[in-house]
Amino acid sequence: MKKIGIISDTHSYWDERYLKYFEPCDEIWHCGDFCSTEIAERLATFRPLRAVCGNGDGGDLRLMFKDVLRFKCEDVEVLMKHIGGYPGRYDRSIVREIMANPPQLFISGHSHILKVQYDKQLGLLHINPGAAGLQGWHKERTIVRLTIDGARFSDCDVITLADQRKNKV
Repeated sequence: MKKIGIISDTHSYWDERYLKYFEPCDEIWHCGDFCSTEIAERLATFRPLRAVCGNGDGGDLRLMFKDVLRFKCEDVEVLMKHIGGYPGRYDRSIVREIMANPPQLFISGHSHILKVQYDKQLGLLHINPGAAGLQGWHKERTIVRLTIDGARFSDCDVITLADQRKNKV
């Protein structure tokens, strides 16, 4: 059994609460747009980090992470890509891979829109954790926690981080 912390679109913004909420997690998965190697290094120092590059990532981040990552967690085949779309509207850059060999879990970011959706046609769970940084048009900053036990998903928690521009925390 593994507890996973899922985050995306930090856009160079660090929030100490990432560590608080990811404390019970065994791994952290970042879906791109770190926009700062410091964010990646801080997360990787805290827990094992799996990540992909986003369209806002360049330089050293492109050397550290691939655009697409496919791996196994427990008995679940996982596919990660920053720009991935969502069930019924997968991005053209990944749709062939998803259709030819569907994973059980597809993780993407980019849209800044939190989405946890089951794709009945392909039998996969899609998660976009929304955006955890301040930059962008999203109204809420969100991260997700998920437990994977064998081939089973459970305890999917959506965590909303108060916008520190508006609220003192």
